[in-house]
Amino acid sequence: MVTGTCTGVGKTIVTAALATVARARGASVAVVKPGQTGVGPDEPGDLDVVRRLAGVEDLHEFARFPDPLSPAAAARRAGVPPLRLSDVAERIGELAETRRLVLVEGAGGLLVRYDDDGTTFADLARWLHAAMVVVTRPDLGTLNHTALTLEAMAHRGVQLAGVVIGQWPREPDLAMRSNITDLETISARPLAGVLPEAAGRLDPAEFLLAARAGLAPALGGTFDAATFRNAFALDMKEKP
Repeated sequence: MVTGTCTGVGKTIVTAALATVARARGASVAVVKPGQTGVGPDEPGDLDVVRRLAGVEDLHEFARFPDPLSPAAAARRAGVPPLRLSDVAERIGELAETRRLVLVEGAGGLLVRYDDDGTTFADLARWLHAAMVVVTRPDLGTLNHTALTLEAMAHRGVQLAGVVIGQWPREPDLAMRSNITDLETISARPLAGVLPEAAGRLDPAEFLLAARAGLAPALGGTFDAATFRNAFALDMKEKP
């Protein structure tokens, strides 16, 4: 499963990266977006991005709302019943019976509400006993967002599959370089990947190469956290 520390951090690109490296190894892959918000019925959504970048056709979206709100709020505004994640869990279980890998991308962050009872993406992960990839930003403020997300996961018994920086720029600033070591400290493990900020604009062949280079071996790629750290992490002894 894939969540983010907030919206717009690169969850869909990381989901596509996980999908394309799995497909390249010959695995059968399904991708699920339980609820899509902020997209009209005839507009391309996150799963269309996954299709374009990763070539996956086994795509499943269970609800769509035009307003850019949480799924619960968007359903209220649309005047329709909210998405029931218990039903989604059942559908995902059925998919998992015949697919080697089922990737599930959440909306927004870990604790965004899907209904008025307070059901969240963390609940879905717990029901499915699924590990979570957490996609985070590299810039100022990410440490607090990442720590809060990981603490909420630990409190709910959701396993961490790894922390991935979703959009790493060509020219990282001081805070981004400093955050590398601190993100690893917060998660108590090396980074599980770093994808370039322009990855979503690549063609499928180029994207596969970027995905392999940007994901750690545990996620199907060749990314080496120590090499990345040595290349970019801020040496606190450096003089300004």
